[in-house]
Amino acid sequence: MSKHDFILKVEDLSIAFGGLKAVDSLSFEIKEKEIFGLIGPNGAGKTTVFNCITQFYKPDRGRVYFRNKDGQIEDLVGKKPHEIISKGLVRTFQNIELIRELSVIDNVLVGSHIEFKASLFSQLFRLPKAKREEERLRRKAEEVLKYMGLYHIKDQLVAGQPYGILKKIELARTLMLSPRMIILDEPAAGLNDTETLELIEIVREIRDKLNTTILLIEHDMKFVTDLCDRICAISFGKLLAIGTPEEIQANEEVQIAYLGKGDE
Repeated sequence: MSKHDFILKVEDLSIAFGGLKAVDSLSFEIKEKEIFGLIGPNGAGKTTVFNCITQFYKPDRGRVYFRNKDGQIEDLVGKKPHEIISKGLVRTFQNIELIRELSVIDNVLVGSHIEFKASLFSQLFRLPKAKREEERLRRKAEEVLKYMGLYHIKDQLVAGQPYGILKKIELARTLMLSPRMIILDEPAAGLNDTETLELIEIVREIRDKLNTTILLIEHDMKFVTDLCDRICAISFGKLLAIGTPEEIQANEEVQIAYLGKGDE
């Protein structure tokens, strides 16, 4: 892989909690417009890797290089999470982070707060600049909801919506930031077979039509192998293998660590 075609490069990443290494000298690269999966057994350190990339955790060692919205490569380590979002790297969470008392469209608009350019003064006094900004972002939110097939429920409260719809709303909120890369933390968890197949098509479409790179954690192995271009398998925070879905499925170390196969 050329050093010029990656959008994210994790280099020698390590972090320990109470002497226990959660991530241990992990390195991998993700290409532009790639759908890249991170897999491993429970406790392998997958979510910790995500938290280090997005700087919710500060790694003990290593670098995280990201190609930002301006096409410049910069190290994310030491930056604040909101700064990383502004550079075009956004994420979802294992537990859905929506405001149940707000409507669907208002939850999506929450995702655009970082793009709001009007001053606090303009917002407080509802000056023309703030009104224009609100109208622009609302139009964008409506377009995102149409894209996600959620426009017909835009004014309904989030409370009481089916779980699969909540997942789509959370993903819609990330699109408000026109991200270069989306990190999905167990996007298929809790979905039925039909919803899972629909999600696969949505993620592919986001990659293909919006030119967005995807990094995901997922326990559903079929979901990962059906969707991802390449997969990184880890165990106890260490790299096991990186390759195509077929290569990962055939890898003996991965079969032992992740699939529970081995000598009996």
